[in-house]
Amino acid sequence: MPIFEYVCKECQHAFEALVFGKQKAECPKCQSKKLEPQLSVFAVSAKSGGASQPSFSAGPAGPCGSCGHAGGPGACSLRDLD
Repeated sequence: MPIFEYVCKECQHAFEALVFGKQKAECPKCQSKKLEPQLSVFAVSAKSGGASQPSFSAGPAGPCGSCGHAGGPGACSLRDLD
């Protein structure tokens, strides 16, 4: 099921929503259907193992779109890896 990111045009609330079939998302804060879709970033995780796994290095991603965490998208839901 796809997860979409939106910003409400009425109250400026940023949120993510699961959208099923022809269902339309609505703001969980004010229930408005006037939404601005946002560009989503996805994360891929691979355990380090053999040489057959490609290495990927990305530059700085910017703050998380959901919570503003400085570690980038998804960082707020990851455990501390340090």
